[in-house]
Amino acid sequence: MSATMRAARMHHVGEPMRIDEIPIPNPGPGEVRVAVHAVNIVPNLANILNMWTTWFPDSPLPTLPATFGLDPAGVVEAVGEGVEDVRVGDRVYVNPGRHCGSCRACRNDDSINCASYVLAGYFGYSPTAMGLLDRYQGGLAEYMVAPTYALVKIPDCLSFNAAARFGYLGTMFSALRKAGAGPGKSVLINGISGTLGVGAALLAPAMGLTRVYGTGRNRSLLDQVDKLAPNRIRLHSLDDGPVEEWIREETDGYGVDIYIDALGPGAPHETFLAGIRAMARGAVAVTIGAVAGQVPVDIHRLMDQQLRLVGSVWFTAGEGQTMADMVEAGLLDLTPLEHRVYPLEQVNEAISGTAQRNGGFSNFIISPLVKA
Repeated sequence: MSATMRAARMHHVGEPMRIDEIPIPNPGPGEVRVAVHAVNIVPNLANILNMWTTWFPDSPLPTLPATFGLDPAGVVEAVGEGVEDVRVGDRVYVNPGRHCGSCRACRNDDSINCASYVLAGYFGYSPTAMGLLDRYQGGLAEYMVAPTYALVKIPDCLSFNAAARFGYLGTMFSALRKAGAGPGKSVLINGISGTLGVGAALLAPAMGLTRVYGTGRNRSLLDQVDKLAPNRIRLHSLDDGPVEEWIREETDGYGVDIYIDALGPGAPHETFLAGIRAMARGAVAVTIGAVAGQVPVDIHRLMDQQLRLVGSVWFTAGEGQTMADMVEAGLLDLTPLEHRVYPLEQVNEAISGTAQRNGGFSNFIISPLVKA
């Protein structure tokens, strides 16, 4: 095989990516090389490339030039020394979460809280993250190297394009699990028609939640969400009145057991707070959309009503494997996703194209296998 490969790399913040010819990486001990078939282009990638260093200077990007690409799926093409239970030819999703393996959190089997935790091909969460960021580049290339702990084996019935959506699906899945989602529970998803929210509409029925409530503004998208699980999801446009009043009417004044806020940094704080006010006594709120700024939460009500407000970031490879198993078992149907596939050379067009997506139904994919 050739000694080099094509990779989409950012050379300077705010500039378009370039297609470079770089050496094919070799897996080290405990690592594999994956031939990339699909990479999801997340809506937030444009912000990462253009404004991240200004917005969050303490959350570093990899040393430039660097290969980005958060959510790759492909086929194991080579294995390093000491690799077990992974074979050449295995179909995999590569969870971008990387951890050091030696800090206190890692030694307590809590790798997602690693002091140097990073999302490979994206950014790190602390200044100590640079080593992992630079060692493990992203998936916008023909090949990539990953540690075996990051692999999710995917069944033949799950396409690479759908598997490449596991990042945002897994973020929602982990949030629902942290909140104790299951039969007998009700959940309110703020932003159910967005990229994170559609994941909830697909996952919540599969996880056995008794009642799913969702908010959004675009009525056409809400109609699409309604068709995903008829009679299981109750929907409300933010243009039709206060969220908390709607929930009180729907639940006979009780409120919801779980509240997931999936709105992004530009969302108004009042929408987030309305969801807090819609919670039942003893309920759990989980934020995964990163509403930005200082939000005035009523701490006294949190105390009196025994409410919990939890932050949740990303998901583990084990949770990803559970989702893959749910697909194989027929519990989780990802066919409603609308794949828009671009060749590697059109990565900049794909990134800008996410602004015209069909809400959370659009799944923007880069495939190095597609010819320009």
